[in-house]
Amino acid sequence: MNQLNFQSPWLIATLVVAAVAVTLLLVVWRKGRPFAPGHVFRASRLSAGNHLFPTQVQITPTAIVHHTPHWFGRSEHSIHVAHVASVRVDTGIVFSDAYIETSGGASPVKCHGHRKRDALEMQRLIEQFQSRYYQQSETAKPPVAQNETRR
Repeated sequence: MNQLNFQSPWLIATLVVAAVAVTLLLVVWRKGRPFAPGHVFRASRLSAGNHLFPTQVQITPTAIVHHTPHWFGRSEHSIHVAHVASVRVDTGIVFSDAYIETSGGASPVKCHGHRKRDALEMQRLIEQFQSRYYQQSETAKPPVAQNETRR
């Protein structure tokens, strides 16, 4: 029988390379998973700029979070629902892009490489949460008394 010789430099090098490859694949897989529970939309790995670490967008009733993982760390851009001025969806043949513009005049959040269905659902959710937010703020205002006298 052939026995493995663990003192062979080629076998040790092959095992080290395999361990590094498995570690890198685990990191890429882990950073590609949804970063939070709820409505999280992940860009396709087949779209430009999203091959290793796809960009993700989380939409909650109070905020929109644009999450981009990196090898070390991540970058996030959060916008409160009240500060969203408009949502534009550009659909292509395969992928769609969503642009979320703020009322503060900053550059819009650009979400590239989403499926058309996801981009339209992102737009629908943002508009739904904005409507709910403004309806709640209207009901939270104190009533104005009808019989107030001016001095």
